[in-house]
Amino acid sequence: MERKPVVIPQEALEKEAAVCEQIKALWASRGRTPRAFVDTYGCQQNEADSERIRGMLRASGYEIADTEEGADCIVINTCAIREHAETRVYGNVGALVHTKARHPEQKIFLCGCMMGQPAVSDRIRHSYPHVDGVFSTHHLWRFPELLWGVLSTGKRVFAVEDSAGSIAENIPVSRTNTLKAWVSVMYGCNNFCSYCIVPYVRGRERSRRPEDVLKECRELIDAGYKEITLLGQNVNSYGKDLGLGVDFADLMAQVAQLPGEFRLRFMTSHPKDASKKLFDTIASYPKICKQFHLPFQSGNDRVLKAMNRHYDTAQYLALVDYGRSIMPELVLTSDVIVGFPGETEEEFEDTVRLIERVRYDALFTFIFSPRPGTPAAKMDDPVSREEKQVWFDRLLAVQNAKSAEIHAGYIGRTVRVLVDGRSGDENYPLSSRTEGNRLVRLKGDESLMGRFVQAKITGSNTWALYGEVEETKPHCSC
Repeated sequence: MERKPVVIPQEALEKEAAVCEQIKALWASRGRTPRAFVDTYGCQQNEADSERIRGMLRASGYEIADTEEGADCIVINTCAIREHAETRVYGNVGALVHTKARHPEQKIFLCGCMMGQPAVSDRIRHSYPHVDGVFSTHHLWRFPELLWGVLSTGKRVFAVEDSAGSIAENIPVSRTNTLKAWVSVMYGCNNFCSYCIVPYVRGRERSRRPEDVLKECRELIDAGYKEITLLGQNVNSYGKDLGLGVDFADLMAQVAQLPGEFRLRFMTSHPKDASKKLFDTIASYPKICKQFHLPFQSGNDRVLKAMNRHYDTAQYLALVDYGRSIMPELVLTSDVIVGFPGETEEEFEDTVRLIERVRYDALFTFIFSPRPGTPAAKMDDPVSREEKQVWFDRLLAVQNAKSAEIHAGYIGRTVRVLVDGRSGDENYPLSSRTEGNRLVRLKGDESLMGRFVQAKITGSNTWALYGEVEETKPHCSC
């Protein structure tokens, strides 16, 4: 039976808001302000979800703390993409036994992608009795009622029922950054890549209505945010479920035409759905960063087919070549998996050859991590972990050399950057980012933080550029 995502009615969200007021009144009756700590693992979508969890906690009267010690409520937002992330979660959750022993009234919740897996929620239920509540991504909007249930009854709550997914608008948001903001434009995924757990834990693709996205972006610009990143598991699929005739390129164009001084990014694209129209849109609007994160995962066609990626290397390279033909300055980044089940050394070398051909500015590289419940977890995998590590190290050496070479090409150039923080380097105290999201460590005064400036690049290494401010006059590309 086909399951369709649902839009949560506004009445239901208003009830959740009323529960926030109940919780706030409970703490007021106790005569103190409670503290909450939210710990996040995984991708930008998880970060965006945590901002909503913090928003609901603030609406419930909680002050957000930066440590779990002494917190009245702890929420751990988990990631299921790789085994290492899951192992860290279990270790850190186990350690919370000690914080709860020192603060017996502490309430501990686990949420996020891991909690969408029945085996995980069962393990938490039976092996971690100090955890008070568990909820999957589908039930995030219900967090206030779940928290109230634990506070008012002392009983554990588990909201992990499977779902095609939902969209809940107008959840309060508490952002941790005052310059850069994540804006989710869609949720879930329909691609079912054979190695990926996301469609099973985040549900089917569902898009927010364009007017809701534009409203959120407008509010962020009015509040002084200088960088907005539109998020989706596969942003290229945006709008297919809405039937409004608005695709992701159209949405990007609408956001880019909003007045104000800001720049626009997006994450993440799937090559099978990337279009020339999207590249043309990026090229046409000055506010859209000339950067494209386009995961290729493998440079071998047989492996791509086994991954269920629905494109081949020729199609991928055609996209890259088109993007660079209309934007020679385009910064390209990507994801790659090393050691997919059944991959041979020669097939791995195809990936290295693709990297050399494309010349990525940076890569996010991973050794294959089997995810229970995915088709790839059941595939024969004869290559040892040690041999995969050798391949991985070779790939890193190739990419690091490319990154260092590309970065060296910036020396002597002047680029526009957003000064976004402190670098920790006493000689170059400021941290900033180029339009292509390259890290630039800057000489300059802290008064420049939060501003766009022109920076002359004077040095580089594999991971960063170094420079000095050339002029500090505000620049607007509106």
